[in-house]
Amino acid sequence: MSSAEPTEQTGPAVRDPDRAPRPAAPVPPPVPGLAESARRLADATTTSTALVADVFARIEATRTTLNAFRHLRTEAALAEAAEADRRLAAGERLPLLGVPVAVKDDTDVAGLPTHFGCDGALPPAASDSEAVRRLRAAGAVVVGKTNSCELGQWPFTEGPAFGATRNPWNTEHTPGGSSGGSAAAVAAGLVPAALGSDGAGSVRIPAAWTHLVGIKPQRGRISVHPYSDAFQGLTVNGPLARTVADAALLLDAVAGAHPEDFHRPPAVRAADAARRDPGRLRIALAWRPPLTLTGAGPDPEVRRAVTALAETLTRLGHHVEEARPRYGLIGLAFVPRATAGIAEFAARHPEPALLDPRTRSALRNGTRLGGRVVRAARAREVRQHRRIGALFDASGFDVLLTPTTAAPPPRIGAFDGLSAWRTDLTMAAACPYAWPWNVLGWPGVNVPAGFTRSGLPIGAQLLGPSRSEERLIALAAQLEDDLRWYEHRPPA
Repeated sequence: MSSAEPTEQTGPAVRDPDRAPRPAAPVPPPVPGLAESARRLADATTTSTALVADVFARIEATRTTLNAFRHLRTEAALAEAAEADRRLAAGERLPLLGVPVAVKDDTDVAGLPTHFGCDGALPPAASDSEAVRRLRAAGAVVVGKTNSCELGQWPFTEGPAFGATRNPWNTEHTPGGSSGGSAAAVAAGLVPAALGSDGAGSVRIPAAWTHLVGIKPQRGRISVHPYSDAFQGLTVNGPLARTVADAALLLDAVAGAHPEDFHRPPAVRAADAARRDPGRLRIALAWRPPLTLTGAGPDPEVRRAVTALAETLTRLGHHVEEARPRYGLIGLAFVPRATAGIAEFAARHPEPALLDPRTRSALRNGTRLGGRVVRAARAREVRQHRRIGALFDASGFDVLLTPTTAAPPPRIGAFDGLSAWRTDLTMAAACPYAWPWNVLGWPGVNVPAGFTRSGLPIGAQLLGPSRSEERLIALAAQLEDDLRWYEHRPPA
């Protein structure tokens, strides 16, 4: 395996007064999607070297506008692409052989530090995470690591370590977080697809705010190794892509357990599900979020977009009716687990003084809430499964539909200068819908639901009971066939 390389920096250009300036190299068009890239490589209508070179050209062209990447593997990825081209020419075929992809900054890639949005000097990872190992086994070329907010805590991707990652639909706004770098990179066509992670909506929220499909799979579907139980079981890895088929293909490529993993659900065939009719489903539409002490409901434009999506589902033959899941006081289980998880990651940082004051506050709270309180919170999960699962088991619904967020994407800097408490309240008001499914460990899929009148993306969640990814993916694919959201791209 080639060694990983950081981004290569060059000094300022020196002008020669006797030579006319050369025109800038043209920026390649957005790269094709995951399945289309794989098809073109297999048909020999392009090469991995060309695809990867185009990826790096687009990343460089958007470095100062979008700022999606923390680390690039420029030399290593181009060497791996050349090797993939040799393997393809020899007749070898793998699901993603030669296809460029990106992973999030919380993911171990051998030779690169895992900063997870933090500032400071960290050693390079000695080995790949299990998800990256599976990506490589499928033939993918990992081009780099995308920006994340510090320890994945917030629904924005900003921080002193790397600046602000911006939304390609409107660069005055955030793409969301914490997988905002992955979302921005995919939405802008810098990469065909990317992995993110979701501990409280961190795949689904940026997918909603950048017009993407984002899958939060069942806990354990994609390994989080070298962690056995990331963020006290809240966090899972998941794909972001422009189409359901691409997200499903990436899910199939990385799904599977490491021998040391706690959670080992039976395998699914996501790509097959994306080609399957979901049948006629009973869908519950829920507007009321769980208790967050903010009193926030959906923004009128969010309500309009999700209502239109519900009407589309009805037109497609599904039965949709409003319902109220019995969330109870599920936040009392979420907060100890989330803060304890942050404390566990923050305690590993070699220079704690470099952490955001809000992170240090979470570290203190998580330390206090660890141990017995966390164990009690986790013990409540079985009862929460029964209470919320009654929506599916007793009431007979197949899918729950909610807004993914209560608000459109905020402006860059909207959370600057807020205390830890005000940040949490502002975040809970904007994003009250996603996190309960992390407590439950069940799957959910964000689908694009349209745009605000000013052109900002809005998303909706399809949520299911345990191990229901195939049903959710089939339903998302049916919606995509009708709405054709992939035809809408952000401005170049």
